[in-house]
Amino acid sequence: MTKKTQIVVIGGGAAGLELVTRLGKRFGRERHDIILVERNRTHIWKPLLHEVAAGSLDANLDEVGYRSHCHRWGYRYFQGTLEGIDRDAREIILAPLIDEDGTELIGRHRIRYDYLVIATGSVTNDFGTKGVRDNCLFLDDRAAADRFRSRLLDHCLRVSRAMIADPHADEYVRIAIVGAGATGVELAAELFNAAAALSYYGLEVFDERRLKVTLIEAGPRILPALPEKLAQAAHEELEALGVTVLTATKVSEVTPNAVMTADGGAIEADLRVWAAGVRGAERMAGIGGLETTPNHQLVVLPTLQTTADERIYAIGDCASCKLPGAERPIPPRAQAAHQMAATVYDNLLRAMAGKPLKPFVYHDHGSLVSLSRYSTVGSLMGNLVGGRMAIEGRLARFVYASLYRMHLIAIHGWLKGLGLVLVGHVNRIVRPRLKLH
Repeated sequence: MTKKTQIVVIGGGAAGLELVTRLGKRFGRERHDIILVERNRTHIWKPLLHEVAAGSLDANLDEVGYRSHCHRWGYRYFQGTLEGIDRDAREIILAPLIDEDGTELIGRHRIRYDYLVIATGSVTNDFGTKGVRDNCLFLDDRAAADRFRSRLLDHCLRVSRAMIADPHADEYVRIAIVGAGATGVELAAELFNAAAALSYYGLEVFDERRLKVTLIEAGPRILPALPEKLAQAAHEELEALGVTVLTATKVSEVTPNAVMTADGGAIEADLRVWAAGVRGAERMAGIGGLETTPNHQLVVLPTLQTTADERIYAIGDCASCKLPGAERPIPPRAQAAHQMAATVYDNLLRAMAGKPLKPFVYHDHGSLVSLSRYSTVGSLMGNLVGGRMAIEGRLARFVYASLYRMHLIAIHGWLKGLGLVLVGHVNRIVRPRLKLH
């Protein structure tokens, strides 16, 4: 019997899940063996994590279970964490699987591959700033978002009880967010949307006036990926909500109670969120002898193959892809991950057929930032708009929502994807506005 070609994909984020969906749909389990390795049991689209953190989105309704999804699309799912790569044997090494009690469920083991695609995503970059790892919350995954929401609700309850005891009490929930890119800005706005709804769910005397949110950015302005005019519009919208926006403010240290700035200032905060950049996971540094950047990203060729091994590809945030003529590598965005998955899918088919691989071509469709229900701003780029077009309001909100709909269709197919879009609209009407547990 001829041995099946085994394609292993590490990481079930947007890029990895879209890739195994397409491969499974094309080959099924009869012709090739498609394997997804992912440490989590469920997938949620990472750009939604700020809504999960604020309680505006119930992740239980939007998450995708890998076990049911793999059965539907013809690939296999292994729960595990990549520990090493044996390139000579063409095997990956998975770390032991440990349960919550510290009991080893599955020992360290190996899985062979003919082709390997690494799509492990990114983690928050603390830039070595003192105290960040111990005293800040991050929004890297579902568990982190749930942890933030739980602590947020605890502090809201504390303030609500204090106000009941003394209506004139000077009590607030103080939140400091470091980093004014899309994640930091969207979280700041979403917090006010959530706070405005808390009075409907048991916290009778709590509203958005009890929030003190400070957004801290080291650069000269917020949202550097957007045109200055749109960034200024977002800046003004945040301040109108009540957010204190500090630009050109570098953080020197984070303590258990405050964010310390380089000029000697201290911003007291009950919750401290770090959203100031991303990097690859530390375990990816030099893994399997592959070339990596100082930020632990895997260096890839224009074909998205790693520089040291033509049978290993990297896509999404964990890949450092600098195309010919470009000044910088491709930015870590959802649209880049989606396009990389499509290119590697084509290149895997070409490699197995003995055809030359095609280079990755990045199409920058612009950037969009949602300020919850208050506003959406962004810019579109491409042939359809003749270059670059600034958009705001309803059009921007429609385009922003369309990005998630496209992701749903990519991983579920047209029929179920459109069905889930419809169910999402119904849930907004019949479900509570906030997830409070």
